Amino acid sequence: MDKVIWAKDLTLSYTNEETIINRANFDVNAGDFIFLTGASGSGKSTILKSLYGELPIQGGELNIVGVSLPHIKQKKLNFLRKNIGIVFQDYKLINEWDIEKNVMLPLLIAGYAPDVCDAQVTKLLAHVKLSHQIGKRPVELSGGEQQRVAMARALAHNPIMILADEPTGNLDDYSASLIWNLLEGANEQLKTTVVVVTHHIPESFSVKYRHFHIEAGAVYEVT
Repeated sequence: MDKVIWAKDLTLSYTNEETIINRANFDVNAGDFIFLTGASGSGKSTILKSLYGELPIQGGELNIVGVSLPHIKQKKLNFLRKNIGIVFQDYKLINEWDIEKNVMLPLLIAGYAPDVCDAQVTKLLAHVKLSHQIGKRPVELSGGEQQRVAMARALAHNPIMILADEPTGNLDDYSASLIWNLLEGANEQLKTTVVVVTHHIPESFSVKYRHFHIEAGAVYEVT
């Protein structure tokens, strides 16, 4: 698959009266690392929501990992989400569950056997340096640790693409650095396509990336 995202004349809005993204055209190749920037309210999170099917498109075309989004059926939406890992700024962990079950969630949804789930979770919690927190619930962890749990969850099912919405926005410098390193590693070592919504691109960033910017409803690539 050469292109994992393809948008033509993409139009997005939350109401019929206000258009957020207006006839945008862009594409993302397999293995790309993408930064998506723009002022607050410009539509960065709006685009991200459209990429995993949470926000229906109002016009144009949008194809994600081979799935056409307009009028998408539930079966295809389930397929799409099985191929995407999502990292939110506010983590969206389930506080009633321990961190192992939180990381395991995509695997449970996909129907993996319990022993496969356990092995993958153990490996991933070690990868994000949280083996010492096994058995704890998210509320017992710091914000940075919770975001590392969210990163492990996003990686659990070996997704084609990771979407991250301001993944370091609420974190201290140390925790933010760990998250960037994990995203870089996923892209370089696993060849996972990564799309990150952010206000600021890190100054020290070792991975080659593309930069898309949103302004006045348009999306253009910064070269």
